[in-house]
Amino acid sequence: MADIFRNGRFEPDTWRTLADDEAIPPEGGVILSLARFEAEREHLSGDNRPLGLHVAPGEAIEAVADDVSRFSVIALAFPSYTDGRNYSTARLLRERYGYRGELRAVGNVLIDQVPLMRRCGIDALVVVNEPTRRRLAEGRIPEVPVFYQPIPAEAEAPAGHRAWGRVRVQ
Repeated sequence: MADIFRNGRFEPDTWRTLADDEAIPPEGGVILSLARFEAEREHLSGDNRPLGLHVAPGEAIEAVADDVSRFSVIALAFPSYTDGRNYSTARLLRERYGYRGELRAVGNVLIDQVPLMRRCGIDALVVVNEPTRRRLAEGRIPEVPVFYQPIPAEAEAPAGHRAWGRVRVQ
């Protein structure tokens, strides 16, 4: 069983990510690809098990906008540090579609990305990069004190003379 970083520590991950051709087991929470969920939406509508969704970069989350409350977990793939498309997906899920479940980043997550991911609403990490895992375990997570994009739900003040800059109010 893999582990996941959430709430400031690594803990066992009880979710199982299934391949598109893999049978859904009779018990336990499973994470399905967006394409598989769309293909099996009717069949899954009567299934009350916890369900998760895996979203690859560039996939249109709008296709399941009406279903987001169905998912306990949405896993956003970050296969490379240069591919940031799922940052936007995280913001859309939280702000436009009102998703309140767990948003997790999976893949090649680097320590410098963690504060930005948290800022976009990602609250859990499945990390394969060993230096990042070590820093997270040691509690050495960098913070970014000034941001360009405001978050409506948080108390923030303008940063300096640039109207778009924001500083988190302590």
